Amino acid sequence: MINKDKIIHVREVMKPDFATVDGIATIGDALKKMKSAKTSVLIVNKRHENDEYGLITSADIARHVLAKDRAPDRVNVYEIMTTPVITVSPDMDIRSCSRLFATYNLVRAPVMENNQIIGMVSPNSLVLDGLYKIC
Repeated sequence: MINKDKIIHVREVMKPDFATVDGIATIGDALKKMKSAKTSVLIVNKRHENDEYGLITSADIARHVLAKDRAPDRVNVYEIMTTPVITVSPDMDIRSCSRLFATYNLVRAPVMENNQIIGMVSPNSLVLDGLYKIC
């Protein structure tokens, strides 16, 4: 049975390690970075202070590059990335975060504190690292 009184915050289950890429980078560069970082998601850096972060996933690459038979070295990250991205607070309850993931069909969400990304959270981390703490 789930203990409804116990609050687990996103900060407790987020992964502090994440990889980034510049929007001007090619998809080929992004794929190399994904492979070396052993991830399928990259945060796209802001271009300037008033810009928004972006996100690119291997599914984006499959849908917009591979399926359309485009050359990875001729497509830039900014052409297919998602921006702006939905971010979550490190102090958010994992139940609320899980509802946000379900509502918007998210695969990952950057964790934002003081206008800086401090980690990433996924449905797997919410369930595998968080739910067992509530039970």
